[in-house]
This record gives sequence, C-alpha cells and structure tokens, in this order.
Amino acid sequence: MPATAEPEMPVSCPPSGIHSPPIPNPNHVEPPKSRPCKTPSIPAPRFFIPFGNPLRKALILTKLDPEDTWLPITESRNGNRYYAGFHTLSSGIGIQALILPVAFTYLGWAWGLISLTLAFMWQFYTLWILVQLHESTENGKRYSRYVQLADAAFGDGLGKVLALFPIGYLSSGTCGALIMIGGSTLKFFYRMVCETTCTLKPLTTVEWCLVFTCAAVLLSQLPNLNSMAGVSLVGAITAIGYCSLIWMVTVAAGRLPEVSYNPVGGNTEIERISGVLNALGIVAFAFRGHNLILEIQGTMPSSEKHPSHVPMWQGVKVAYTIIAMCLFPLSIVGYWAYGHKIPSNNGMLTALYQFHSRGVSRFVIGLASLLVVINSLSLFQIYGMPTFDDMELLYTSTKKKRCPCWLRALFRAIFGFFSFFMAAALPFSGNVSGLAGGIALPVTLAYPCFMWAMIKKPQKYGGMWWLNWGLGILGMGFSCALVAAGIPVMFRTGFKLSFFKPQDC
Repeated sequence: MPATAEPEMPVSCPPSGIHSPPIPNPNHVEPPKSRPCKTPSIPAPRFFIPFGNPLRKALILTKLDPEDTWLPITESRNGNRYYAGFHTLSSGIGIQALILPVAFTYLGWAWGLISLTLAFMWQFYTLWILVQLHESTENGKRYSRYVQLADAAFGDGLGKVLALFPIGYLSSGTCGALIMIGGSTLKFFYRMVCETTCTLKPLTTVEWCLVFTCAAVLLSQLPNLNSMAGVSLVGAITAIGYCSLIWMVTVAAGRLPEVSYNPVGGNTEIERISGVLNALGIVAFAFRGHNLILEIQGTMPSSEKHPSHVPMWQGVKVAYTIIAMCLFPLSIVGYWAYGHKIPSNNGMLTALYQFHSRGVSRFVIGLASLLVVINSLSLFQIYGMPTFDDMELLYTSTKKKRCPCWLRALFRAIFGFFSFFMAAALPFSGNVSGLAGGIALPVTLAYPCFMWAMIKKPQKYGGMWWLNWGLGILGMGFSCALVAAGIPVMFRTGFKLSFFKPQDC
C-alpha cells in the first residue's frame, strides 16, 4: 500500500501586534517630525520636449566664462529691458542726427526720404539679427562682444581682421568727435552766459575740449556697463530734449528767405557722384550703435524660462521707435527751413547759432547747448566701454586676475586723453561724416547679414538665404563706394581747413 502523507500541523506564531491596536505607553516620547525630503526633479527625456527645442537645450548647457566677471561689460549681469532701452536709445541717437539735413542737400526731397527710410528699415533688421545671434543654439555660448560673434561666424583670424578696425574706429573716433563737439559747445555756452559779466580771458576751443575731456574721464570711472544705466538714461533724455527743442524752434522761426531745394551739384560729374555717395554715408553714419548691441545684451541674465533676447528686443523696439520720432522730424524740418544753406559743420546745431541767435530767447539756445554737452558726456561713456573692456582684457588674459582699480582708472584716463589728442589734431568737419559712415557701414548693415547666413545656415537659395547674402554684398559694395568717395572730401575739407585748428560750432 502506498504511504499516505501525514497532514501538516498548523504552526502558531507569537502575536506581532501588526493588526492589534497600539497599547499606550505613558513614558513614550514622540520624536520630532522631520521635513520630508524633496526628490530632485529629473528633466524629461528629449522625446517629451516638443520638437526637441534647440534653444532650451542650449540654455541648459550655457556656461559662463569666469573671466567675464573681471571685465567691465560682463562684470554685472543684472540688467533688464529698461536698462537695455536706456543704453540703446542713448547710443542710437546723438549729435550725428543733426547732420542729416546736410545729406538732403545732395539727395533732394524724394531720394533723401527714401534713403533715410530704407536705411532705418535695413538697420532695424540687422538689429534683430544681432539680438537673435547673441546666444548660440548649438553650444550655448553667449557672444557678449561684437568681435566674438565675428570670430564665431567668420573664423578667429578673419573675424578679427574684419571687425577690429571698424569697432575700434567707432569707439575711439566717436569719442574724439564727442570731445570736439562738447568742447566747442561749452565755449559757445560760456560766451553766451558770461558775455557781459565775465572779465576773465576766455579759453580757446582746444582748452575747452580739455575741460570736457577731464569731465568725461572723471565720469568714466564707473566700474561697469550696468552701473552706467543712469548715465545712459540722462543721455537719452538730453538727446530727445535737444533734438525736439531744435526742430521746434526751427519750425517756430520759419523758413529762411531764398531757400533752394535743388540738389547741390559739383563742377564735374565725378564731384556730383562723390557728393551723392558722401550724403549716403551721412545717412548710414546716423544709424551707428550696432557695435554696442551685443555688449548691452551681455549685461542681462538668461535662463531657460527667461532668455535674454526677449527683454532685449522689447527695449530695442521702444528705443528705436523714439529714435525714429527724433531723426525724421530733424531731417525734414532742417531741410525745409534751411535748404542748401544748412551748415555742413554740426548741421542743425550750427544753424541754430548762426541764423537764430538774435531772434530766439537766449535761455532756449543756452538750454539746447547745455543738453548737447550733457549728452556728449553720456555718449562718451557708452562708446568708450568696448575700448575699456579690450584694455582690461589684455591685462586679465596675461595676469589671470582682475584688473586693479588704479590700473582701470589709468587705462580710462589714457584712452580719454588720447581721444582728446585726436580731436585736437584732426577735427574733421561734418563733410567727412560720409567717410565715417562708409567705415562703420559694414558693422551696421553688412556683417550681421553674413553672420546669420554663416551661423544659421538657411536653406540654400531660399528666401532668407537670398535676403541675407544679397543685403550683405550690397552693404559691402556701398561701404567701398562711400570710402572711395569720402577720402577726396576728407583731403579737400578736413586737412586743409582744420588740421590742429578745431572749429567752433
């Protein structure tokens, strides 16, 4: 018979109390409740992100160069759209706007307005390009200087060759022009205020330029670009103030007698073409400031949720709307009131002194002069900042440490007085603004288009491909033509008339 398995006996366990009600213990002390640990959030896999957003990926990977915190442009990154608007407005409008009616004397009403409108639209598009290219969507790098973006687009060697000279010219050349304008305006302001009460011997134009330079160097000791936001605000307010004041006074005073609107021609066809090209250079020079857009955007924080291009573009749109409201009335009213009689040296400002010094209140003319001086002091700071940054970069890249305060002050003083020497030695008149516009034009109108084509790589023979390559090539052609036309004008009106002899307003 087969053996039958014995039934297993049930095994009893001691009571565990798991299902039993707890027995209160009078001596038991409850431990303190600890805060629950938060599980760190893990970013969603890439397939959860719509379309694999490249900007989001770039911003996550963004790493700032620690040496940037030693340099004045990127030392502080707490800017906002208001700071961006102040800096952009201050750098985008200035004394060059007062020379625009001079361009109309060569172009006439129709071509003058067409040229001014097309130039404004063109430079506004290139502004958008620079704002968008500030942050790379591939490696997350922020290009906080124009030369850095040129290196990324054209290569280290070619980028520096193409960008260093025009950027340096815009910085030091503009500061030199501001010293000359500020000094001559100070001299006129002093002469008008103290005409009958002061017995001291008046200073010469060069001495007034030196006074202006000392004030500019003293103000330049602010540590970084963000700390100059208040200065840029003052510069923007004064620029709007004197532009509006001058064209309103001109309208109130009325048109001069025997004003002609026929375009100014030359004795030969070459001189006529040279004059037209020089006028186009004046229009191009009125829209400078692109060499500072990346630097301004570099002072702003950037994150995945709040990329810097959003508040930067908001500030730029507001700033250039105001700039357009200043430039177009100045150009139209200036040419309407003075026609071919508009002075080539400082344009509307000189016309105010020359034609309305007796018929307009001395207070109004003095206020306009004072606003010009304050604006020139403010512009000196923001246009000198790229050179300040480059000078400190030479020290930090060699010593691998922050530039000491005394050396920073010395650098800025050297730059200021070098600009004073250039202003006193080569004080060109407004006729040479065309040459300056030709040199600065690639930075404003041509290079940004090439940068977009080289970095973004739009579809070949597509709309953006044709637009950017076409505008870039057209801009370089204009630049070469303007420089070729401006050099004879410089030798004809600059060296012969003004070498070491600064002219008054």
